[in-house]
Amino acid sequence: MAEKVNKDHIFYRNPTKYYPTAERGEGIYIYDSEGKQYIDGSGGAVVVSIGHGVEEVKKAMLGQAGKIAFTHGSQFTTEAAIDLAEKLVNISPEGLDRVYFLSGGSEAVETAVKMARQYQVDRGAPSKYKVISRWTSYHGNTLGALALSGHTGRRKYYQPLIQHTPHIAPAYCYRCSFGSEPGKCNLECAEELEKAILYEGPESVSAFMAEPVVGATAGALVPQDGYFQRIREICDKYDVLLIVDEVMTGIGRTGKIFAVDHWNVAPDMLICAKGLAGGYTPIYCLLTKEKIYRTIKEGNGTFVHGHTYSQNPLSSAIALAVLVYIEKHDLVNRSAKMGAYLLEKLKVLERHPIVGNVRGLGLFAGLEFVRNKETKETFDPKLKVNVLIGNRVFEKGLIIYPGGGGADGVHGDHILVAPPFVITEEQIDQIVKILDESIAEITEEKGLDASG
Repeated sequence: MAEKVNKDHIFYRNPTKYYPTAERGEGIYIYDSEGKQYIDGSGGAVVVSIGHGVEEVKKAMLGQAGKIAFTHGSQFTTEAAIDLAEKLVNISPEGLDRVYFLSGGSEAVETAVKMARQYQVDRGAPSKYKVISRWTSYHGNTLGALALSGHTGRRKYYQPLIQHTPHIAPAYCYRCSFGSEPGKCNLECAEELEKAILYEGPESVSAFMAEPVVGATAGALVPQDGYFQRIREICDKYDVLLIVDEVMTGIGRTGKIFAVDHWNVAPDMLICAKGLAGGYTPIYCLLTKEKIYRTIKEGNGTFVHGHTYSQNPLSSAIALAVLVYIEKHDLVNRSAKMGAYLLEKLKVLERHPIVGNVRGLGLFAGLEFVRNKETKETFDPKLKVNVLIGNRVFEKGLIIYPGGGGADGVHGDHILVAPPFVITEEQIDQIVKILDESIAEITEEKGLDASG
């Protein structure tokens, strides 16, 4: 059979790969131009939450487009943006009273860093500029966001362009940096933050940024209870802002509106992204405390920052329709319920010799693959085990989100499973069945068991 290639003029992210043409979406399914059906088992890149083709969202799009589709944030506000901001504040952790709208996750991350910096300067603490983050993290592809990201594989090409930023160990229980295990540790990974602040000098540290549940770089790393409570205490002790990156986890993905809600922690800033519009439009936002807004208003008087599509009325109306749909159909609670079922079924896959760990929270689950379960030895990155499994399930009509480098930034293979909240138990069973078959096939074909 002749190899399929894309013969159009698009600069594809992976020019060596063939991309089918998506024609339509319905519920948890995507259909390509040849009529093949795919289960969207990862919501794209953990984006699609309410499913594809929702009529209520379409009506909101057309309704706002019939009024006005674009205004610039330096010239107008709109009813759509005002209503969306009010909705977000009402569902957010206590104290997050202001919303800054954006159109991309990396934009939102860098906006948070710049806002934190201007806040420190405008309140009279200009020496505070460093932002500490964690290894085995991902905060975006632009250079500033990439500097905060703790993933060697994603950073290596651009290292000469990246500003140095301090990093600490992640909350990675399966590969604990301190040789401990859940239930027996003293949250050493959280205590690392205090050490880093002291090493850097508290007078120089502006903020700490972390994903509540790590997504792309390691596959649904869920911290121990107490971790974020301790992080909040340390930030308060040293006058450091706590920024949580909920680009993947926000708006119900983990079974709560926001993942930090699992630990009743209120950050100073919260980045909300993919789930905000569920894939229907590019809209992201930064939620922040009133004290930060007021300090900038009374200081410089203007936030020295902005993007063309910030506060876009069309995107705002679409996102509001998505939030209303989630609330109307109780989809956050459904995410929690179906997530528990998904994790239970995925645990069965630990019977495979290469499945080292299954973990997750809500409809946000990860499988980590290892060469040896006893030693947790990783596969040679050149094998691309995560890609092999991702490609095989794709052939069988299932989309998942492969990733690598979780163990040390280069080694380690995992996949994310994060389907839309409207998924049923029967559809979850089908996802697990395809994964089960595919893992077994790749293990045998490539000789990936511990003796191979």
